Amino acid sequence: MKRLHDWLRHLAEAFMALCMTVMLVVIFVNVVLRYGWGTGILISEELARLLFVWLVSVSAVLALQEGKHLGFDMVTSRLQGVPAVVLWWISRGLMALVLHYLITGAWEQVLVGMDSRSPVMGYPLALTAGGIFVMGVAMAVLLAGQAWSAWRAGGLPRSGPAPLEGTPEERP
Repeated sequence: MKRLHDWLRHLAEAFMALCMTVMLVVIFVNVVLRYGWGTGILISEELARLLFVWLVSVSAVLALQEGKHLGFDMVTSRLQGVPAVVLWWISRGLMALVLHYLITGAWEQVLVGMDSRSPVMGYPLALTAGGIFVMGVAMAVLLAGQAWSAWRAGGLPRSGPAPLEGTPEERP
């Protein structure tokens, strides 16, 4: 399982690096062509937008998986015991609700985008909404895994946010 996890993470990182490289090259060449010769690459804006959506989606999944996603824990980090566990479960429930709305909305956009094409490149606009859909599903799977681990451990998962030990004065 660890090898699969590492392989998927490396695959996602390679995909993100590829997206960044293609975006950088296409936009740089487009800028040089516009300022140097008064012409440009027609597909540069649409391609950069599509790659950026996928880049952000994949990086958000990785951030959640690594526990580095944006979070506000000023209050919860000071709690211990039952209150910390209860708030952890409430936060996961709210995250699940938000992911439900994200997934269903993105899926509706995928269905609508199947019949719509981008103006210049002509790709189905479902590809753009597909990045959000994939992100939502992957985050839901990660959230379910966290909840399962926490349920089996009888509290907070080891990889998730854990209450700090000691009094506030003793904490680093």
